[in-house]
Amino acid sequence: MRKVPFTAVALCVLLLAGCSGVQISSGGSPTPPGPPPQLALSSLATGLTAPIGLEIAPNDPLGRIFIVEQAGKIRVIQSGVLQAGPFLDITGKVEPGGEKGLLGLAFHPNFSSNSKFYVNYTQRVGMQLQSVIAEYAAFSSTSSSANPTSELILPLGSSGPVDQPFDNHNGGQLAFGPDGLLYIGLGDGGGSNDTFGNGQNTNSLLGKILRVGVDPFFIPSDNPFENGGGAPEVYAYGLRNPWRFSFDRTTGRLFAGDVGQNAREEVDLITLGGNFGWNIMEGSICRPGGPANCNMTNLILPITDYDHGAAGGSSVIGGFVYRGSAIPALVGTYIFGDLSSGRVWGLKEDSSGAWIRTLVLEHDLTVSAFGQDAAGELYLVDYGNGAIFRLVAAAP
Repeated sequence: MRKVPFTAVALCVLLLAGCSGVQISSGGSPTPPGPPPQLALSSLATGLTAPIGLEIAPNDPLGRIFIVEQAGKIRVIQSGVLQAGPFLDITGKVEPGGEKGLLGLAFHPNFSSNSKFYVNYTQRVGMQLQSVIAEYAAFSSTSSSANPTSELILPLGSSGPVDQPFDNHNGGQLAFGPDGLLYIGLGDGGGSNDTFGNGQNTNSLLGKILRVGVDPFFIPSDNPFENGGGAPEVYAYGLRNPWRFSFDRTTGRLFAGDVGQNAREEVDLITLGGNFGWNIMEGSICRPGGPANCNMTNLILPITDYDHGAAGGSSVIGGFVYRGSAIPALVGTYIFGDLSSGRVWGLKEDSSGAWIRTLVLEHDLTVSAFGQDAAGELYLVDYGNGAIFRLVAAAP
């Protein structure tokens, strides 16, 4: 098993605790038969500092790729070149380090007309760590920078920032769904074994994927607890640390990599109102240290999970369903990986609804995220070396 490079230590802390639900028709283009092809990496950019996310702006005529740096900057790659100046620099607001920092970025579906985007970061107010979900605006949809004074904090829980009891398990992902709503990933609040039981507490925003409207802020009427029984922002619960999730741009299905504790790493197909088991379960098993025969009633099992052994890894990094054209045999395959084991897998659903996992790439990098460009091609974010790679078909 590969050793984690020294440069990966910070991200290892970022993701580790210490270091079948409703079926949805796949629809869209058919998935090519057979296992996914083997992949390779092609260098796109270097010179980044602790990159942890890669996003694009809808209908961007400049074809830019935006990179999230943990310390609080958003950088731009344009025409394959890393631009010198940041698109946004909020390092003065952000508390980085460990599992903290600027953790997520999502552009408004109408960014080309309103220039709005959203970030997820951690800040410290007195002794209290908080997760902040905030709206910003660029000077224009094609400008090289955003207005750092345009911040508007979303009033989650009616008050704004979400208090975090510990420094770890802050989640981080933001994404707009095909419904035009903003989805927000928050971890269980940290500690070990979900200290405060947030994952199963529907009144808490922690250990959840939230869904809200923006322009202006509102709660969708079909959120499961909009009329009571839990926090109205909650979309799905029972999650430990949903670090990275994404929507399949063809089917609209929501895939999430939920980082495990000491035993299992999992990928979930997230559904409205779904309970994904934490802290009753870890992956597909009863949580080690908890009841040996846990009650799995109404809990949704992952579509795949893996252990921390020699063939597994340490922390799952959720990816994307491939919808590009450069690798036809990969179309319809969900690509995801592991932080430090050097493994990237392809996950395909067969005609019976079973999910088949295939190892498609081995490398010696530290993966913090995957990304997708406007054409549906996929990228790997290398945290340790500050680099971005494109996923390409391996040579025969």
